[in-house]
Amino acid sequence: MNMQKKPGETASHKDAEKPRMDGEEKFHALLQSIEDGYYEVDLKGNFIFFNDSMSRMLGYSREEMMGMNNRQYTDQEQSEKLFAAFNKVYKTGEASRAFNWQIIRKDGTRKYIEASVSLLKDSSHQAVGFRGVVRDITERRMMEEKIRKEEQRFRALAEQSSDIILMVNDKGLITYENSSAGILGIAPENRVGQDVFERLHRDDLAKVIESFKILFHDVRAPVQRAEVRLRNSDGSWNTFEALASNLVRDNVIESAIVNLRDITERKKSDERLKETMAILRKAIGTTIQVMISAVEMRDPYTAGHQSRAANIARAIATELGLSYERIDGIRMAGTIHDIGKLSIPSEILTKPSKLNSIEYSMVKEHSHSGYEVLKNVEYDLPLAEIIYQHHERMDGTGYPRNLKGDEILLEARILAVADVVEAMSSHRPYRASLGIEKALEEIEQNRGKLYDPDVVDACLRIFREKKMHLL
Repeated sequence: MNMQKKPGETASHKDAEKPRMDGEEKFHALLQSIEDGYYEVDLKGNFIFFNDSMSRMLGYSREEMMGMNNRQYTDQEQSEKLFAAFNKVYKTGEASRAFNWQIIRKDGTRKYIEASVSLLKDSSHQAVGFRGVVRDITERRMMEEKIRKEEQRFRALAEQSSDIILMVNDKGLITYENSSAGILGIAPENRVGQDVFERLHRDDLAKVIESFKILFHDVRAPVQRAEVRLRNSDGSWNTFEALASNLVRDNVIESAIVNLRDITERKKSDERLKETMAILRKAIGTTIQVMISAVEMRDPYTAGHQSRAANIARAIATELGLSYERIDGIRMAGTIHDIGKLSIPSEILTKPSKLNSIEYSMVKEHSHSGYEVLKNVEYDLPLAEIIYQHHERMDGTGYPRNLKGDEILLEARILAVADVVEAMSSHRPYRASLGIEKALEEIEQNRGKLYDPDVVDACLRIFREKKMHLL
């Protein structure tokens, strides 16, 4: 088949044109397949070519967009910004790789885009327009704006706090600190970029470093708590209650946020209170010793009964696993549990024969009398009530109020067993000692009836298994 040549056209020209056209077609096909927008505009900013992604980004059809000028999809501010950027590229010939501006879609919504801009040249290397790739960064900008607002809110709240609030990166450097750092006599701006451990007491260093390791190792790390000391600018030390958690974004640990509450004065107050309590305890101990001596002077035959009963009660409480405070309170109550005997005539207390019913009734009043003596004494445990109840029994047959079961304080149930064991094991004016085994048989036989089962079991263990001896 013969084909006529155009004037001046040679076979070699025609053969060269074909691959060029094929290359353009492949290039255009490639542009249609990418998610980012591609555009070409003339020197006036009118579209002369674009891919489908660019069309979708603006919301116009291909027919509507062809020849459209940038002023039609930007407001005045963005149009001026666009002109300045394109003009710079035109004058310098240097491409812009990440130019941001805002477009207005056909439906009126706005999007943020990031684009590259470079010169579009003809075959003679003359600038005939601009070309570039456009990416929709609206979601990213919205996230950045959200983060910015969150940071502004955080800083506003932090600046109003009386606590020291700081942010620390994974290298242990301070990236933010609020104005409350002035507590330490330091300007916050001088702390940014400094080592967070710099002013930390060396004895607190290990635990703080371990907490930071935990925070930067696991996005789900729990809040870290510690009491730390920081050095003031004058060399003195302040004590702080520290809370630290990690700041996580997109499953990445960005930093640690630390809240430091100054508890220096509170610690000093606590120390003063401890000293005061120690003095008071010593005074109470002295007073109690005077009371014990007074009771024993009136009842010399039972000298040492209260202290021995107190030792048994303390051992039982320890065996039951009670707290130190309760154990000490039981010891204290045991030491003075017969204080009410001060109201009983000494001839009754020292009578060598069995008491008659009237005399026994008077002796039974010592529980209530002891309560009256101690009811206004302030202590961690209800000492007066424990003493009031130490002759009550589980089945309600005790005195003076016939309490039963859980109506009786545990401390009183412990003292009741200790009192019986000591009394039966000791000499009395009207009888010789019955011995420890008889005493243990008594509480064992009446376990659950008169005496608390757990208390009895604990008492039996300390004497039979742990070989406790009465002194």
